[in-house]
Amino acid sequence: MDLFEKNIDQAKHEPLSARMRPRSFDEFIGQGHIAGEGKLLKRAIEADRISSLIFYGPPGCGKTALGLIISGMTGSNFERINAVASNVQEMRVILDKAKKIQKLNGKKTILLIDEIHRFNKAQQDVLLPEVENGNPVLIGTTTHNPFFYVNSALLSRSQIFEFKALGVDDIRNILLRAIKDEDRGLGKMSIKAEDAAIGHLSKISGGDARRALNALEMAAVTTKPVKNGLINITLSVAEESIQKKAVLYDKDGDGHYDTISAFIKSMRGSDPDAALYWLAKMIVAGEDPRFIARRIVICASEDVGNADPQAIVVANAAFQIAEFVGMPEARIPLAQATVYVASAPKSNAAYMGIEKAMKDVQDERTQEVPDALKGTGYSGAKKLGHGEGYKYAHDFKDHYVEQKYMPKDAKYYIPTNLGYEAKIKDWLEKLKTNK
Repeated sequence: MDLFEKNIDQAKHEPLSARMRPRSFDEFIGQGHIAGEGKLLKRAIEADRISSLIFYGPPGCGKTALGLIISGMTGSNFERINAVASNVQEMRVILDKAKKIQKLNGKKTILLIDEIHRFNKAQQDVLLPEVENGNPVLIGTTTHNPFFYVNSALLSRSQIFEFKALGVDDIRNILLRAIKDEDRGLGKMSIKAEDAAIGHLSKISGGDARRALNALEMAAVTTKPVKNGLINITLSVAEESIQKKAVLYDKDGDGHYDTISAFIKSMRGSDPDAALYWLAKMIVAGEDPRFIARRIVICASEDVGNADPQAIVVANAAFQIAEFVGMPEARIPLAQATVYVASAPKSNAAYMGIEKAMKDVQDERTQEVPDALKGTGYSGAKKLGHGEGYKYAHDFKDHYVEQKYMPKDAKYYIPTNLGYEAKIKDWLEKLKTNK
């Protein structure tokens, strides 16, 4: 009885986000693409026929909550650990216990591991044989892409489900439920929350229900009631309680790679507005401006190329300036270069040319340099016939003369009709025509 009362007392002191964690599918909000009515995961859970699962997605979107719901709906034994604080010894104790329970009463064990990406290879290897045998059934949660952090052998024995950040309406419904709930939420407090305040918390939380709920609780407990005991949560109170938005951007995971990918593709796709948005996200998240600048330089060469040769000059200048002045001023030349590259005409002809030429060098017999083109700056070169027959282009009209510059007839650079490259194309064609 004392232990029971102690657990109740502990629950009272838990953050609102922990107290409001959904206890059933009826209370679970969001992730309809995987946990909605008729979806595979929900059917498997309701039939108590789940295999090992790995849930990954941003913070506060319901990964652990769904894992706990599963534990409450199954007849299996349940164990939960956090990979941050766990170790191989604890793992072995749990695995041994799972074997004994199955031997005694035939029950399997569900093992929920939060932050499974924190386990090193040795720790994951301890799990592998038992997971393969189906006991315990693993439920791993992670904010990192498991394909980068979880052993391929463990992945092949698990179903992977990607969770999405909760929508604004999802967060709104979660907040309103917490305000009304008298058992676990704030329902026993006399709270009047403005629509604008709830809307702000729903929007600025970035799809993170935990962050939104904790901000709501902070607003409720720190706001002085008026005379009738009513706690007014206004927009200004909500803004103060949640402070600056936390941008989801893990520098060694999905946030980093996905955002820079979107940034480059937006510049390549000639959308300066989208490119500026992804640039702003990286800057706010604290990305290294030199990394951003390097990607702009590469995009200027690979995707703009000779359609606007000035693009690589602007990009390189932005790189040098950003390195020289540092943040926050570096955002200005980075933005200028981003807009220039995004708005410039596009050509990947030079990039495709070098890719094709390198493939030929790697896949085919290497061509020998023609004698006429070989170096002559040493004694004995003439006796070897080096340089014999070479035609000095500047001695001819238009500084061009037809000459065999490589043994194989190959076309690597195919200029487009866009921007300055159209002039290059016309000039090359003119040279060939007037030979």
